[in-house]
Amino acid sequence: MSPPAPTRAQRAVLITETLLVLGVSLGASAVYAVLSLIRKLTAQVALNQQTTAMNSAVTPDRPWLDLAYQLAGVGLGVIPALLAIHLLRRYAAPADGTAGAGIGADLRRPAYDLGTGVLLAAAVGVPGLGLYLAARALGLNTSIAAANLSAVWWAVPVLVLAAIQNAILEEVVMVGYLFTRWGQAGWRPAVVIGVSALLRGAYHLYQGFGGFVGNIAMGVLFGLVYRRTGRIGPLVVAHALLDVVAFVGYALLRGRVGWL
Repeated sequence: MSPPAPTRAQRAVLITETLLVLGVSLGASAVYAVLSLIRKLTAQVALNQQTTAMNSAVTPDRPWLDLAYQLAGVGLGVIPALLAIHLLRRYAAPADGTAGAGIGADLRRPAYDLGTGVLLAAAVGVPGLGLYLAARALGLNTSIAAANLSAVWWAVPVLVLAAIQNAILEEVVMVGYLFTRWGQAGWRPAVVIGVSALLRGAYHLYQGFGGFVGNIAMGVLFGLVYRRTGRIGPLVVAHALLDVVAFVGYALLRGRVGWL
């Protein structure tokens, strides 16, 4: 038997909780991304002549301290995802009384998660690269400098950790958590997928319009896959692979490939 429809008060509690989680995580990133895009659009330099630097060194003259900064960023970056999982497990939705923890954030199906994640990464990666190059050529996107750490021995491991952190944070919050809570609030699946995808695109606006459109498309695809499988495992694998290729690939090929 399906759970009863939530009351207006119950929906308000659920939506308020999601707004608070977003406010301390990716929702705040979306606000700063919009401001960053406005700053770039109002600069005296064309958008495609600007560079967006990611994974930058904080104290390049003191590598040991820079490593501490990078590891702190990775560790603190997963806290909102852990908060979302905690809320799903501890605080049942008032509408149905369940814990809402069944988002596939476990290791029960590693082969399936890995295989599906690799296929998803391939499906997103090649078109995504083409969209980035086209958007930059049309003046709609900045150049992305995906890795800007010093030439230190720990650069590649830290970039891999940063990719994994991004994947866990975004897929747990934007898919596992929001899909659960918004579904419990009575939102239709199409609305949940659409709003989540728009938010995903919004917090990538600091890259330009190409990053916005590309991440909306990725959000829709990931949302459909999650609706079918009920697991975020493949999404985390795919997202991590995409970011590892982008971050580590840029670090290794910078100065050797002209379009980077």
